[in-house]
Parts: sequence; structure tokens; C-alpha cells
Amino acid sequence: MSKQQTFVSPEDKTWTAIDILPGVELLSLAQPVPEGSIHRARMKKGTIVPVHTHPADEFVLVLSGTVETGGHRCDAGTFWTTPANTRQGPHVAITDVELLTIRLGAMGTFGEADPA
Repeated sequence: MSKQQTFVSPEDKTWTAIDILPGVELLSLAQPVPEGSIHRARMKKGTIVPVHTHPADEFVLVLSGTVETGGHRCDAGTFWTTPANTRQGPHVAITDVELLTIRLGAMGTFGEADPA
């Protein structure tokens, strides 16, 4: 981590489309631990992120919109946590959604069989 404060405004960075997850864009904010991420995520209405796992703990705050995850409806202000290696999702964007996500390690892979 830098020895001074750093600031990120939306104008300073570019949103990145995620090819394997159509309808999802990420804006990287910081790397709190090796391979970890603090980022904003946007999902267009109707986007579905399939059931998946991450090999690290993950923390999510809904900044705007409504997303359904694992059968739970999450409106703006909802916060959820997912322990490492825990199946999560699917995440379904009921409206256009923006999330703030903190992941304490690697992203992992999507599209592979879920661990037993």
C-alpha cells in the first residue's frame, strides 16, 4: 500500500467489460491483498452471473438498483458476505445495478464445475 492517501474518481479510470460475463463491467479501485480486489461492478438489467465460487472471502454492498442472489432480493444498501469456497449466486440484475465488492484474494474461474 502507498504511504500516502490515494484517490480514485470515476473520471480517472475506465470501466472494463468482462468478456466471460456479458452485461458486467468493473472499475478497479484498489488491491488490498495480493490478487485481491476492491472494485465497483455494474450489471445491466437482465444480466445473470451463474452460480460460482471464489477461493477468497468476498464482501458486497449494493450501491444502486436491485439484484437477486441465491434467492435473496437485495436492494440498494444491502450488504452480504460470502466465505471462501462457498457457492454463491446466481446473481440476477432485476434493474441496472451497481455493487461495491471487496474480495480478499484471487477471483478464481467461472464456467467450471462447482467443487463437491
